[in-house]
Formats: sequence, C-alpha cells, structure tokens
Amino acid sequence: MIRVELVKAWPRRHRMATVELAEGSTVGDALAAAGWVLDAEFVGLAVFGQATTLATAVRDGDRVELLRGLQLDPKQARRLRAERAKTKP
Repeated sequence: MIRVELVKAWPRRHRMATVELAEGSTVGDALAAAGWVLDAEFVGLAVFGQATTLATAVRDGDRVELLRGLQLDPKQARRLRAERAKTKP
C-alpha cells in the first residue's frame, strides 16, 4: 500500500485529503479514492508542482495538487505591480 496526499487551494483556504492506494495506482485513482473530480474550477493536475495527467502513476508520499486556472496573466500582474510601485512615494 502507498499513501498519497491530495491538495486543493483557494485564496485564504485549502482542503487536503490523504488516501491509501495499491501499488501501481494513478493520479486518477487517487482522485477517485478521495471522492474528488476535476471540474470547471480545477483545470489541471500536478505532482509536487510538476504538471501531470490522470494516467500518471503515483508513488508513496506523493502530493497531488489540483490546479485552478490563472485569473491574470503573470506578465500582466508584474506590469500592474510595477505601475503601482511607481506611484508610491
């Protein structure tokens, strides 16, 4: 048996689950064991920050992360921060 942690995060809150699976299980198996599904809010998956798919095998101790879509392009967010910094005394 292997133990896998699953994590969903939103601004200022998160939800975690730990599941035990058989050797050779996949990310999809881990989601099913936790009763979680990918929906419109969570559009991607990662294992320790590395993009993955439902078919990726998981190992003991892995952390599966459900990823939300970006609300703002990172380049645009940096530009906005730089503009705000210019206006501060």
